[in-house]
Amino acid sequence: MTHVSNNPAWWPYIQWCYIFNYFIVASSTAVVYDWVLTSAQEFDLVWRRRWSFLTVLYVCVRCAGILYSAVYILGNTLYFMQIWIPVVVNAMLGVIMTIRIHAMYQGSKKMLIFLGVVLLLCTIASGVMTGIGNIRASAEDVILSGNRMCLSTGSKLNQEMFVPTLVWEVIALFLAAWIVVKHVREMQQSPTGSTVEDCFTALIRSHVPYFVGFVAVTCFNLGTLSPTLETTAVGSGIYYGIFQIAQFVQMFVLGPRLVLSIRDFHAKLVADSDEGTGVTTIAFHERGYLSTSGSV
Repeated sequence: MTHVSNNPAWWPYIQWCYIFNYFIVASSTAVVYDWVLTSAQEFDLVWRRRWSFLTVLYVCVRCAGILYSAVYILGNTLYFMQIWIPVVVNAMLGVIMTIRIHAMYQGSKKMLIFLGVVLLLCTIASGVMTGIGNIRASAEDVILSGNRMCLSTGSKLNQEMFVPTLVWEVIALFLAAWIVVKHVREMQQSPTGSTVEDCFTALIRSHVPYFVGFVAVTCFNLGTLSPTLETTAVGSGIYYGIFQIAQFVQMFVLGPRLVLSIRDFHAKLVADSDEGTGVTTIAFHERGYLSTSGSV
């Protein structure tokens, strides 16, 4: 049964929802715009290539981004999809990051096993927290001052389920930074190392924006634990709105670019090798690393 109320006490909440919805539309627009912007590159680097496990992950993340945007615009009517899609997407992004870091460590089996175990444990923890936090979740269809809404209730545990993902990302960041520092030192010791642009450069270029986005989302996540944001003030709506934009961009814009960036680098590398540029480098691929060289 739909609950109808014209109580003025709901007006601050209605205003909060309007402000938040503006940011949701902006977030969804950013995801769709990025997809359109990179559609030509995606067609050339993904759809025209032979499919692999990494291709499947990329397509799933892209589709999840479009679906998540649509679900959020529809409101809380698909509440459980709003809760579970980030868990699934973060797991897929974790697999993509595992493949990249495994390549940076030159196909080390020990590193692959370590990354796989850590990611699995963090994903299971995140899934368990999400499940427990929504066991007793409920939703009610209401009409507040002529505005039809779906009010949902969930556990505070939903605000803390980012912790396992935080642990995984911090470990991934540390491992990536460690191998980059080691690689830079090796380049400084090599007489020609500073003139060679290898796959580490491409990896770093896409790693940095992704990890910056992750830090921003983490800071916003930590902020949601503050009791002052549990109000329906305008500032609270703006905060959650900016948080949603950061989350959308980190998962559905910077995430897919982790795949596109390295494939674009590899495509240019092969083209340069065919033309004979005199550059010798290492291109990491899904299953390891590929040595490519060209001579004039």
